Amino acid sequence: MSKPYEYHGTGGSTAVPAALGLCLLAVGGWLLTTARPWQKPGHPLTLGFGWGASGVLLMCGLVLMARCVRTVHGADPETGRPGEDPVRPAE
Repeated sequence: MSKPYEYHGTGGSTAVPAALGLCLLAVGGWLLTTARPWQKPGHPLTLGFGWGASGVLLMCGLVLMARCVRTVHGADPETGRPGEDPVRPAE
């Protein structure tokens, strides 16, 4: 278990990609909700482009977030074992 006075590094190696992933998820979700064909009839090409762009943004944001979570909660590079849960210490 880590002690509160230990140095844990800056912890910022995943901050920017995680923020970008959240931003992409937000913009993709917003674009998906604004490109609803049942609210405003539009040209099928415009609707397809809007849904396609929102899908790409959502997938890119999801991939960035998954990579950040895997980096933070992934295997320990020194031992190769999964990281310890701070709530439940290893037995």
